[in-house]
Amino acid sequence: MQYRIGNDKISVEIDSLGGQIRSLKAADGSEYLWQGDEKFWKGQAPNLFPYIGRMTDKSYTYEGTKYHMEIHGFVKVREMTVEDQGEDYIIFRLDSDDETKKSYPFTFSLWIRYHLEESKICIAYEVMNRDEKQMYFGIGGHPGFRVPNQEGVEFTDYYLEFEDGIEPVRVGFSEACFVDGTEEAFELGEGQSLDLHHGMFDDDAIVLKNVGKSVELKCRKGGSSIRLEFPELPYFGIWHTPGKEAPFVCLEPWSSLPSRQDVVEELTTQENLVSLEPGKTYENNWSIGIIR
Repeated sequence: MQYRIGNDKISVEIDSLGGQIRSLKAADGSEYLWQGDEKFWKGQAPNLFPYIGRMTDKSYTYEGTKYHMEIHGFVKVREMTVEDQGEDYIIFRLDSDDETKKSYPFTFSLWIRYHLEESKICIAYEVMNRDEKQMYFGIGGHPGFRVPNQEGVEFTDYYLEFEDGIEPVRVGFSEACFVDGTEEAFELGEGQSLDLHHGMFDDDAIVLKNVGKSVELKCRKGGSSIRLEFPELPYFGIWHTPGKEAPFVCLEPWSSLPSRQDVVEELTTQENLVSLEPGKTYENNWSIGIIR
């Protein structure tokens, strides 16, 4: 089911299926979110939980048992309950059940909270470990944005602007999109910028760390921009469909990484996962803003 929240600056439509944003519009009706197209990518802005990216053999082990997990986890295909809603906010909830425990043997509650501040949508992930054992997970966002999002410009007129003083590092990935254990410095252009072009995604996603707390998607010919702030999410993915001139770009703040190439990970030993004690709650906040 689709829900809408809004104010005098922006309006947002969100689906109870995965708590996914379906539309992000400015007050004049301009749409900034990718609207999905099976020719390129039918997704729009899935939430990723309890794992980010691929697992070798679509599997992992926990306490000697092997479990199956699809790419980016299962929240994106689960109906969430609306716990509360107002004119400019909405809260979705998902509780573990027999179905989730087939692939993820933990008792948990997940809340995805959205609220608006002027022309910004603030997103909060909250995870409660309701189990009697330590819980391990990854969580993050995968929003796609229309590029170009205005008339008379091209994909190559756009760039990402990062914070001053950062020295990003690219996480090495294999051809099959698993972590390969390598890292290298990732050079930015003048003004801490990264120019967009379709060929940059021929080898799939660019995944970085040490990128600071924000990034802005801008056009060299002017117009509005999109600003993401992710102060507590240490990894940042940039992606569109490989090998195609796809008219969108995904900007993805993550808490953790996919599995290693040819390694069926033991969940308790994957170092970049969140580790949450029994009875404790994890919270992470990030945002998407329209700058006009």
